[in-house]
Amino acid sequence: MATAGGILIFLATLGAMEVFAYVAHRWVMHGPGWFLHASHHRARTGPFEANDWYAVIFAIPSILLLLAGVRLGWGAGYAWAGAGIAAYGAIYFGFHDVIVHRRIGHRYVPRSRYMKRIVQAHRIHHAVETREGAVSFGFLWAPRPETLKAELARRGREGVRAPSGERT
Repeated sequence: MATAGGILIFLATLGAMEVFAYVAHRWVMHGPGWFLHASHHRARTGPFEANDWYAVIFAIPSILLLLAGVRLGWGAGYAWAGAGIAAYGAIYFGFHDVIVHRRIGHRYVPRSRYMKRIVQAHRIHHAVETREGAVSFGFLWAPRPETLKAELARRGREGVRAPSGERT
């Protein structure tokens, strides 16, 4: 396989992963997988949370595709696709776990419109503590914060966390 074809597969997989992540987050994590994801909508009490199992689960296809493409002779395309999934996982970890949730200390402050938008959208998503009523399920693309706030207001702010000191 030509390098250009591999890069195309890599980039297509990377893009497809945002769609997959949205679907998985919206209808699996906030659906039957809530038993793991609920930990992510509560204050963490240690370095790990049950939601971290999703990283392990979603790494399996990447590992298998890399193995199939590199060691089992299925072809380079499989390895490129596995690398695309792994790259999405690395980007997700950097954005979600490091920048937004600060699981690794840093001094980065989002300054670009894009970074401000996705960080704010993710924080609005986390304002909802319940399985139902959340908005903004993507990771690398998000609607405008004004749109998300209007949607929360339209829903009557169902499940939205009470301000500090006013928990009910």
